[in-house]
Amino acid sequence: MSPKRGDRVAPPPGPDEWDVIFGTGEAGKGWDELCTQAAANTRHAWQLMRTDPAPAAATSRRHLLKGSYATGTYRGRPLPQWQIEVTSGGRIWYLVDAERRRVIVMYASPRHPKATD
Repeated sequence: MSPKRGDRVAPPPGPDEWDVIFGTGEAGKGWDELCTQAAANTRHAWQLMRTDPAPAAATSRRHLLKGSYATGTYRGRPLPQWQIEVTSGGRIWYLVDAERRRVIVMYASPRHPKATD
């Protein structure tokens, strides 16, 4: 069964870790696809979100999105939206809720997001 909106992406966070949840059911389905096609890269992405979701120094593979994509909304709250390039086409878009130490995965797929084409 695929994860649903609000489901935890992995086990509960440990000390000094962030909670990672799915913001949409589609993100959960895409996560499953990413895990199938790029397991090691997806696990690494999960570890990054879990330990340092909004690094001070962005990289070419993990950065704050730009323009209208720089902010997303979860339960009526605007939050900064980041991207991890898992593979050449695969992406994870996630919101960072610093107040709740929560990462909300809004998009995950082995395919490049159509919204940015």
